[in-house]
Amino acid sequence: MLQTPALLAHAGKLDLVIRHVLAGLGHGIHAGRERGAGVEFSEYRAYAPGDEWRRVDWKLLARADRYYVREAERDSHVAVWLWLDATASMAEPSREVAGLDKLWFARTMLACVAAIAQRQGDAFGLVVCADGRTEFTPASRGPRQLQRVLAALKAAQPAGQLPDADVLKKCLHFARAPSVVFAATDALDWPSPLSEALVRLRHMRHDVRLLSLRTRAEVNANFKSGVAYMDPESDPSGGERLHRLQGADRDAYRAALGAHFDTVTGDCRRHDIACLSAVIEDPLQEALRGWLNIVTRRPA
Repeated sequence: MLQTPALLAHAGKLDLVIRHVLAGLGHGIHAGRERGAGVEFSEYRAYAPGDEWRRVDWKLLARADRYYVREAERDSHVAVWLWLDATASMAEPSREVAGLDKLWFARTMLACVAAIAQRQGDAFGLVVCADGRTEFTPASRGPRQLQRVLAALKAAQPAGQLPDADVLKKCLHFARAPSVVFAATDALDWPSPLSEALVRLRHMRHDVRLLSLRTRAEVNANFKSGVAYMDPESDPSGGERLHRLQGADRDAYRAALGAHFDTVTGDCRRHDIACLSAVIEDPLQEALRGWLNIVTRRPA
């Protein structure tokens, strides 16, 4: 039976929710990866944000006074990177299900992908964008890594805006090996530093999969008439922070929202980024199955 967010939002522990969602799903993230010991030393390279500290050559640090990472043949395997938009707009709640918001849905979807990556033996890591900053959980393998990622996901709180384009551009060194990037966002800020970063990752030959989240109230424009809604990411001193949706405004709202997400979909198609839209009140299993199944073309 498909588990609905209405049932799962009150389950408490994230690992318990994962077990319910993944029960009987039977899907992997990719068709397979190379096998073998994969520990043969290849070369050194400069440390970049997101690298595992255990791969730093400390003896070389003592000699050169710089951080260098040991590359190995195993680094040619597919890595999985989870990217969470935890900006303020992700706190948008469901108008139907108490305790459910966009961040909960995004966090749970990414947690399920992490659990699948751990089962497959893939390295996986996490990027969280909130309040103008970027937080990394470096990629690694195994059950302990899953607990680290789950802890970081649970700790993420919606705040502020995305980091600026320069910050995100500098941090993309985390995806040096071939990677599958799962990015969860509401895509309301588009184009944005996040969209530019995802396009750049795709041009770097990574498989990029975007999950675009909306509430059913946003899709249907069934907000209460006359109630004021605040844009949590706008400048507090600006005049467009508060919005009132009257009955006559609904058709214009639906048209504007549809045009916006047509732009998101068109941009993703143009740059060969796989894009899936999901309504947070719908069953997670359906959305997860769709996210795992959508694929991008591998550049020649």
